[in-house]
Amino acid sequence: MHQNSQQVELKSAAAQQARSVQRVTVWGLAVNLMLSGIKCIVGFVGNSQALVADAVHSLSDSATDIAVLIGAPYWSAPADPEHPHGHSRIETMITFFIGTVLVAVGLGLIYNALITLHAPHKTMPGWSVLVTACLSIAVKELLYRWTVVAGMRVKSSALVANAWHHRSDALSSIPVALAVVGMRLRPDWTYLDHVAALMVSLLILQASWKILWPALNQLMDAGATGEQREKLLKLIVAIEGVKGTHALRTRSVGNGLQVDLHLLVDPQLTVEKGHTIASIVKERLLKEGDEVIDVLIHVEPYQMDSQ
Repeated sequence: MHQNSQQVELKSAAAQQARSVQRVTVWGLAVNLMLSGIKCIVGFVGNSQALVADAVHSLSDSATDIAVLIGAPYWSAPADPEHPHGHSRIETMITFFIGTVLVAVGLGLIYNALITLHAPHKTMPGWSVLVTACLSIAVKELLYRWTVVAGMRVKSSALVANAWHHRSDALSSIPVALAVVGMRLRPDWTYLDHVAALMVSLLILQASWKILWPALNQLMDAGATGEQREKLLKLIVAIEGVKGTHALRTRSVGNGLQVDLHLLVDPQLTVEKGHTIASIVKERLLKEGDEVIDVLIHVEPYQMDSQ
């Protein structure tokens, strides 16, 4: 009965997390589609190739929004017999996908900026281009802040990664705005658009690396940091009845850590008492350990040469 109740609670929490992720992402998708349309129309009417390219960047945000919307119910699902460690790797893969999309966007913008560095603008962009670019910067920065806060609250790396994609879109609108102002002040300074685009592309690549590296570590079963391991060990040995521990192993699963260890206890204790101590250790690690989501403990008798 207790196990069934726990499973119901896990499913309820997973469903709630998925709904939170989807609600934020649906708003992001709607904003991206709206901005893509506005930028494309204003870019053509206002004679700005940069704004049309920025519209394509906003459209790429929609692709990652859709990936998050589809993936959220799956990675939030609790463990089952076929997936005893849960489904968190789905979120890691989607996070990796978002980072890869950002790399592609950044490299594409760098390439375009370099090959058009000396290409003059044939027609002066209209002021409507500046207004649209500024609107995009403001809206996408607000969307970034809302999404990143929601991602941290529900501990979703994919949602945080998607938030950075929103910010990269805001950054890519900056050179568009600068180009309009610069060319209005000095019509011969057409290169400003391309130089600014190059700088922003490098920022986008930096953001993509911050997304990709943790995802790669998780896919390679990276364990806890040295500082996290020390904290886990201190929590364990501080519990009454624990004589020591060894073979402490950890691995990343989604945004959490799975921990397994050998627990040393007095060999004269009953099996029931040893199990009680192990249960206390597990509860302490789940409650106070950094990002610990699962603990497996093997109880062993303590000997002087066990250490």
